[in-house]
Amino acid sequence: MVRGINSFAAAVKSLWRGVCTVTVRKNETNEANGRTEAKEVDLCTNEPCRISFDTVQVTEPSNGAAQIKQTVTLFIDPAVSIPAGSKITVTQNGTTGVYEQSGKAAVYSAHKEIPLELFKGWA
Repeated sequence: MVRGINSFAAAVKSLWRGVCTVTVRKNETNEANGRTEAKEVDLCTNEPCRISFDTVQVTEPSNGAAQIKQTVTLFIDPAVSIPAGSKITVTQNGTTGVYEQSGKAAVYSAHKEIPLELFKGWA
């Protein structure tokens, strides 16, 4: 059965055309001035992945027309750890976008799916 899972994982990963960098913000002491300063640190770079876009119609009660919302999902290896609050830079099909995790990841045997939204800045 393990061979079947490995074949499935290989098939899923063969669709991944993007790469991502996961960046977190850490406080470090600046030796020159003794101050604690926030610094961006990459947890992983050029990690194979795929982003998928889906457009959904939001049907909330309103006085106007229904709104259209685009959802973005990151497909990535389940072994890659992405802490809450991370900045995720994805390059796929010649386009780069900067995102953050917007919900809990769905973890499967061959991949995990992470809902994303546009990065708005560090908290």
